[in-house]
Amino acid sequence: TGEAGGGLPGVHKLDRTDSKQVKLSEKVSIAKAVPIPPGVSLSGIHSQHRFVPVPTIRVGVVKKHWAGISKPLAQHLKLQVRMNLQASQVELRTCGLTRDASAVDRGADFVKAVVIGFTIQDALSLLRLDNIYIKSFDITDVKELKGDHLSRAIGRLAGTKGRTRQGIEVSTRTRIVLADHRVHILGSNDSVRQATKVVTDLILGRPTSKANKVLRAISGRLRSEF
Repeated sequence: TGEAGGGLPGVHKLDRTDSKQVKLSEKVSIAKAVPIPPGVSLSGIHSQHRFVPVPTIRVGVVKKHWAGISKPLAQHLKLQVRMNLQASQVELRTCGLTRDASAVDRGADFVKAVVIGFTIQDALSLLRLDNIYIKSFDITDVKELKGDHLSRAIGRLAGTKGRTRQGIEVSTRTRIVLADHRVHILGSNDSVRQATKVVTDLILGRPTSKANKVLRAISGRLRSEF
């Protein structure tokens, strides 16, 4: 799975400063990706902010892949971003160079995707394409399962060595992350709908062999469309 000190510092740095001591109105620069023009002060610019929580178990992943996460946010969306280690969250804000009104929301969705467990390459589709989104739900939202029954449902979704999950991804052109009893599906509206149907059937106890038959039919329809 793929995976900055001063008021919102350079994107390639990890902030270890107490966030209470960092003033967001301070003039900052985003490394060399988004330079602040001479004479421009950010103190008078109205900015939008988003804060994406990072679970303790995912902090190491975000730190390891920070350059890959921050670069598209700075260069593509022209956002200012930092990893606040003390608050365990990624902080984004617009600045005078931000031109897209939806940039901060799209940036937050991208970061959330990486935090969930999608690779950076897969998460980038949220920035490059307009019809891509993530659907998340709990296995127990589909059927009340506990103990061994829940474990078996998770096993049916994953399959041996992840083959069932991979088969759903290939057939429906989606990406799927199984995080404990949570399911996250990334793709277009139609693709997510098709993948959700197969995942739901497996949770309800449908044999993998029958699910594979449905997937072959989906693949056939997609091939004929293209």
